[in-house]
Amino acid sequence: MNIQWYPGHMVKTKRQIEESLKVIDVVIELLDARIPISSKNPDIDDLIKNKPKVIILNKCTLADENVTREWIKHFKNKGILAIEVDSMSGKNINKVFPIVKESVKDKFERKIAKGIVGRPIRALVVGIPNVGKSSFINKISNKSSAKTGDLPGVTRSKQWIKVNKEFELLDTPGILWPKFEDEKVALHLAYTKSIKEEILDIEQLAVKFIDEMKQKFPKSLTERYKIDVTKPSIDILNDIGRKRGCIVSGGEVDTLRAANILFEDFRTAKLGKISLETPKDEIEVENEN
Repeated sequence: MNIQWYPGHMVKTKRQIEESLKVIDVVIELLDARIPISSKNPDIDDLIKNKPKVIILNKCTLADENVTREWIKHFKNKGILAIEVDSMSGKNINKVFPIVKESVKDKFERKIAKGIVGRPIRALVVGIPNVGKSSFINKISNKSSAKTGDLPGVTRSKQWIKVNKEFELLDTPGILWPKFEDEKVALHLAYTKSIKEEILDIEQLAVKFIDEMKQKFPKSLTERYKIDVTKPSIDILNDIGRKRGCIVSGGEVDTLRAANILFEDFRTAKLGKISLETPKDEIEVENEN
């Protein structure tokens, strides 16, 4: 599958990020806890250069807790503070500011030594579409000042949000990169709904997803659908459709409906808490490069 999606407003977003760096102290980068590699825009590190950074592993309640802990340790070994968060339930939201404060401790101690006191910490929130930035900002600020939605590209403009007297956030639209070099990255983004479904072949995407699930989490499929996962993936999709009553006239299976059911089950953790990527995967990618 050749998946490419780069709306024009994302070029503008890159310019906004570059301009904003002059007035911010730390970058808060949201990643999807299920796919920390694929949900990371490689352009971000180039854009923010040497600014302090905190990683939020969002949607952690959908991911495998043990794998998420491995990711936090992995980032710590790289000198990056990270925390698992669920912006919908509010899990660990109250722990974010202390970590952000820790990330800029040295900088603010130098300011205090120069007599500069009283200015709040200013953080830039970045992340790809649909990673949960707006929900994160709304939860941490206890308000609905940032638009939210489950469609990629809801946030379109730059906006400041005051969290408390010590902490301010700058939100930006989600940003993807112009071209996906790795098909796996594009697929993982599509599975988690970070790419608009209108441009995708959902049934073909479902077959790819089943391929990966058969390899990594076959038990999740058998337990959820009571099916034989040794069959070809297209046959498994048809079996899921039959199990879920996706039958049209003539007894044919509505594979589009079956595919949508499959992805809804994955995105709501009805297939279990699944992490599609581990730190080992990132190390392998780094070694290849």
